[in-house]
Amino acid sequence: MLQRWYKHGLIYEVSVRAFLDSNGDGIGDLPGLTAKLDYLATLGVTCLWLLPFQPSPWRDDGYDITDLYGVHPDFGNLGDFVQLVEQAGDRGIRVIIDLVLNHTSNEHPWFLAAREGHPKFRDYYVWSGRRPPDAEKGIVFPGVQKTTWSYDRAARQYYFHRFYDFQPDLNVANPDVREEMSKIVEFWVQLGIAGFRMDAVPFLIEPVSGEDPHPGPRFEFLHELRGRLSWRRGDAILLGEANVERDAIEDYYTVGGMHMLFNFPANQHLWLSLATEDGRPLVRALEETAGIPAADQWANFLRNHDEIDLGRLSDEERATTFAAFGPRKRMQLFGRGLRRRLAPMLGGDRRRIELAFSLLLTLPGTPVIYYGDEIGMGEDLSLPERNPVRTAMQWSSDRGGGFSAATGNALAVPVISSGEFGYRSVNAADQERDPDSMLRWLRGAIRVRTECPEFGTGAWKVLPTRDPGVLAMRFDAGGGAVLALHNLAADRRRAALRMPANERAGLRELFADGSYDDVRRPFELAGHGYRWFRIE
Repeated sequence: MLQRWYKHGLIYEVSVRAFLDSNGDGIGDLPGLTAKLDYLATLGVTCLWLLPFQPSPWRDDGYDITDLYGVHPDFGNLGDFVQLVEQAGDRGIRVIIDLVLNHTSNEHPWFLAAREGHPKFRDYYVWSGRRPPDAEKGIVFPGVQKTTWSYDRAARQYYFHRFYDFQPDLNVANPDVREEMSKIVEFWVQLGIAGFRMDAVPFLIEPVSGEDPHPGPRFEFLHELRGRLSWRRGDAILLGEANVERDAIEDYYTVGGMHMLFNFPANQHLWLSLATEDGRPLVRALEETAGIPAADQWANFLRNHDEIDLGRLSDEERATTFAAFGPRKRMQLFGRGLRRRLAPMLGGDRRRIELAFSLLLTLPGTPVIYYGDEIGMGEDLSLPERNPVRTAMQWSSDRGGGFSAATGNALAVPVISSGEFGYRSVNAADQERDPDSMLRWLRGAIRVRTECPEFGTGAWKVLPTRDPGVLAMRFDAGGGAVLALHNLAADRRRAALRMPANERAGLRELFADGSYDDVRRPFELAGHGYRWFRIE
């Protein structure tokens, strides 16, 4: 059980910069995050995932790193980081961090030395004497990024960058680069972390096209990293970001050695199911992503720090989902995603928000919650690209939402101050005091889930309901069984499930959106209703 802790509990994704400012300089920091560990423990968090906090010019929310061994001075120092990890551990919370190995900042000392022709560091990156003919292919950020090869005047060559031009890709085919990456992994594990969320894994291992292709080591490199990680800490994990086709997923788990992957297919089809009030798209995605190795696990999510990527839906399905959750162009990104927060996407409708969380907590896999979604925070669509969902955490109705004593331009991240989702209307302090609040409801839901280990890890099957709007799933593990019912439709529905008489008689309601009649009758569900049962 201890070795597979990642299969149980809940992961909370947080931006240090946007969570809590402890010293009034307008920037969230590590001491501020440490001060809120009790809040996270009470919520039911068992693993804290930190977005990049290393030194960076901060042109890409910290993913353009200049020192892979350090802490941005605005956030504190390595001592503050170790204190966070230790105090989190005292509360039963493990810490994992983003591992950004695909690229560095163009201000990183390695790249500065490379562009000046340093014999060692020149080969840390990927160069070409001429602009490759396919330089406009494989662009990740269409409309923002124009090429994947940019000319450097000092080096007098083109360098490869899968993402922005200020993020040159590292040459993973170089054994010296791979050894440096292994050292980075070992360094942070020695400081007490329980693993890494690996950023952009497919781009890390793919061969680079162009004049001098530098074929990459592919999955063997990932397996090598896992070996170094496990040698340092046996229960440490790799959680991969790999939005790939189903037939490629197996390699990431087996040959690549990932312990967990984000279930992008399930996420995209969950939103399609909510848009169409039809559970079948989600069921198909769950069935397609079933069958991973028993030791491994999916990570499920509703939102994260990026856009909701709908790129693997058909054009018609994507249009339907856009119409339901992001009908205006300013709500969409790159023609494929939604740059919106959970609560406003669902119209601030408490019933729909609860339904979404109920689905998240009962799907096969480990749930991941994005900071602020537990209180129903909103977005700021006036911000560019992915930034609308990266605003400051709203702690109270005090000035600045309790995020910082600083105001105005001194704030590193904006605070939503007006409208339905402004900090005066949506904040953690008010919800702590309100027994009927979103925060208090979610705490209760997480607590019930913790008492039902079958959710997320048990053998599961979808039970026929004869109503596509009603999703019924059964989970069995260790001699126990639970049942979860969800009504994706806005109107009341009934579901007649075929169950043995003794199981039907032994049903015990665990969690529901309301009171219902005798379970011996067809199951009733209110519009956007949910019910969890234990089968005695």
